[in-house]
Amino acid sequence: MAEEFITYKGFPLVRKGNQIYYGSMSDEFVANITITSTKKENGMDIADKLKVVLLRTAKDIDPKDMVVKTSERGSLYEALDVANIWLTR
Repeated sequence: MAEEFITYKGFPLVRKGNQIYYGSMSDEFVANITITSTKKENGMDIADKLKVVLLRTAKDIDPKDMVVKTSERGSLYEALDVANIWLTR
């Protein structure tokens, strides 16, 4: 049985701790979003600083060549928006 993932704009979204992977590992690229800072708002932790990295998923490339693009954003929505643009181009 295949695992079902939450999707956002057609791409799978998986979170573990402060790491979010957006996209499918079977595609050429996947986005990694790291929550680097949070703030309290109405008693909840809200991400207010995120690093977005576009990674190649090929198994035969050197790890230093995996990073294609990087960006920093101020909200999860902005980070997902940038990642979605990168993955759809």
